Amino acid sequence: MNLGKKVVYQIYPKSFYDSNNDGLGDIRGIIEKIDYLAKLNIDFIWFNPFFVSPQYDNGYDIADYRKIDPKFGTMEDFEELSAKLKEHNIGIMLDMVFNHCSTEHEWFKKALAGDPKYQAYFYLRDPKPDGSLPNNWQSKFGGPAWAKFGDTGKYYLHLYAPQQADLDWHNPDVRQEAFDIVNFWRSKGVSGFRFDVLNVIGKDTVLVDSTDPVEEKKLYTDTPVVQEYIKELNANSFGQDAESITVGEMSSTTIENSIKYSNPDEHELSMVFSFHHLKVDYDNGEKWSLVPFDFKKLKQIMFDWQSGMDKGNGWQALFWNNHDQPWALNRFGDPVHYREKSAEMLATTTHLLRGTPYIYMGEELGMVDPSYKSMDNYVDIEAINAYDELVKTHTPEEAFKIVHSKARDNSRTPMHWDDSEYAGFSQSKPWLIPTDQDEINAEKELASGEIFDYYQKLIKLRKSEDVISDGHFSPLLEDDDQVFAYLRTLNDEKLAVFNNFYGKETEIDVPADLQASGHVLISNYGRQLDSLPAKLTLKPYESLAFKF
Repeated sequence: MNLGKKVVYQIYPKSFYDSNNDGLGDIRGIIEKIDYLAKLNIDFIWFNPFFVSPQYDNGYDIADYRKIDPKFGTMEDFEELSAKLKEHNIGIMLDMVFNHCSTEHEWFKKALAGDPKYQAYFYLRDPKPDGSLPNNWQSKFGGPAWAKFGDTGKYYLHLYAPQQADLDWHNPDVRQEAFDIVNFWRSKGVSGFRFDVLNVIGKDTVLVDSTDPVEEKKLYTDTPVVQEYIKELNANSFGQDAESITVGEMSSTTIENSIKYSNPDEHELSMVFSFHHLKVDYDNGEKWSLVPFDFKKLKQIMFDWQSGMDKGNGWQALFWNNHDQPWALNRFGDPVHYREKSAEMLATTTHLLRGTPYIYMGEELGMVDPSYKSMDNYVDIEAINAYDELVKTHTPEEAFKIVHSKARDNSRTPMHWDDSEYAGFSQSKPWLIPTDQDEINAEKELASGEIFDYYQKLIKLRKSEDVISDGHFSPLLEDDDQVFAYLRTLNDEKLAVFNNFYGKETEIDVPADLQASGHVLISNYGRQLDSLPAKLTLKPYESLAFKF
């Protein structure tokens, strides 16, 4: 499979389309929108979890890995969806959450009931001799990473919410469960898998105290045993399919480790998600802060990853948006004055890089953060906890402003299908309220917009131009304060890509060896050139890709 020619579209099922008007998106709703999805010419759809779940963390707390949650539909609905997508040559990528399971999963319930087999599935530890918690680790959702294990006197580890108990991968039975679950879905024709926070499955057997937050992450992230576990998972499940496509979500990972995870010679994964480029608007690494994004840092991170992964034959998932991030347009573009142009510029930047692009639902419409005015609009546990912490050191207005800029719910608002009260998502009040659908919606975009059409062009280029799908990467204009530029090369073909990240015009000096004849492959201003001049002026948020 040529990963460089594939494009993945991400659907957050809860927010895509509600077919039965209960306020939640569902599988039948996705079936009804297949024609829309086929228009983009995507190859795979990554679905966030729609398995049985109490929904403490929006489905990432799975209580049954083999059953569709009735809120989303039935197995028959899923099989129909799969068959109809197949007619359009669109594959399914399912989300596998194997670092932890719901405390309502039968494994945890049996463990609580005293079954030693299932107690060995989890990290159960005694308190310290002084009665304090087994160690000082913190949950990524705030508070200690330990909760009482019933009335046994022991505690169980949860790196995320208390309702998400970490599974102990040292136990071969746990690894076998993972193989069996992947194989169950393979038997249903699924050939794509996205593995949630996969690089934190390698925790030690002895869980020692940490000295600081940075060192703490290293105690359970990217440890060498993770590579062994993934190799084993590959060999016993998806690795048996030549056409499988897999991606690991890698928390706080490194280029070196990601090369190993994704180099075909290692027989682990097809590609990795890394998030360093989406932390450039964090103040000193703190997510819940309000600072402008650091463009130079963004460039350096993306250049380092592109160059490093290219040299090591690793492979990246390319993305700006997903269900855990506020909209990139609000962070790196200008949704007020240049919504279309900055949306197209951001798309060009990633779609012409080396890797596999991921489009998050609504991105192709230029969707933006909701214009909420109160914390009452938010439902995500992470945002609510963050606000409660922020008001201890900020005014309520400041705290809300920070949450409003960083909340995961921003991108989880329902897809805008039309300009009706609930954006055509549902006839009844949705679980999360959409805003601004009068300006931004699929009906309007398909009739008279330019962003969707631009995405179609980018996808077509990736499938037709080998220099995009298979070419090498090298950075250009590394010191420029405003332009993100790079070169893709394959044999004697070259593609120079220039992206102006700001709303003001800028002039760049084109390197002498690129002042040559060729043609514009794509431009979000419709620009035509038959050669690159010594000096090139880029308009606000202009993208220009020139092929030699």
